[in-house]
Amino acid sequence: MEHALTVRLFAEFFGTMFLIILGNGAVANTELKNTKGNHTGWLNIAFGYGAGVGVPVIAFGAISAHINPAFTLGLAIVGAFPWAEVVFYIVAQLAGAMIGQLIVVGVYKPYFDATTNPDEIFAPFSTDDAAGSRLNGFLNEGFGTFVLVFAAMAIGATPQNKPIEGLALGILVASLVTSLGGATGPALNPARDLGSRLMHAVLPLQHKGSSHWDYAWVPVVAPIVGATVATILYTLIFK
Repeated sequence: MEHALTVRLFAEFFGTMFLIILGNGAVANTELKNTKGNHTGWLNIAFGYGAGVGVPVIAFGAISAHINPAFTLGLAIVGAFPWAEVVFYIVAQLAGAMIGQLIVVGVYKPYFDATTNPDEIFAPFSTDDAAGSRLNGFLNEGFGTFVLVFAAMAIGATPQNKPIEGLALGILVASLVTSLGGATGPALNPARDLGSRLMHAVLPLQHKGSSHWDYAWVPVVAPIVGATVATILYTLIFK
């Protein structure tokens, strides 16, 4: 069943919002001072992002659940999604990310205020390369998004996988966080990073440091490159 564009945009908005609440919320619970989950570790974050992708796919997959501008653009490039709707999808995804981030900040505001380390305040928003290398960050984001999109297309192309598609994608994302995520975060999604970075830049948080705009292009461009290569290669080989 083909749903109206407005309905699909609401699905993209809420799906991306849930991604940020579950994923960046897990980072906030892990990084911010005095939370119940403080220093629970990387697996807590991996589970949060896995659920952040899996739950929207389960909830909205029958309507629309790209929740990632890189995936939307990749599908459009190979003719699997109409170019006329790309901008609308990206706007809905960015808006969902920004509102989701506002919710994370709202529910964790006392813990943001108690945290004095600017890096720990920035972590629940967006990404930066741990080694301070844009090249390293680009490679991690690019290859990570390639694996995400290539595998997502393969999973979605198999009818037998439909009942477990959300679970499979959630496991995939959690695995990517534990495997390639140590370098950058990771983002693997321009909306997940840029929308939240914009919120970090404008919100009046105590002890807030830099929004790292010198790095901000990496988690936007690299996922788009990775997704584009993945969709083209998958289409050439399997379709």
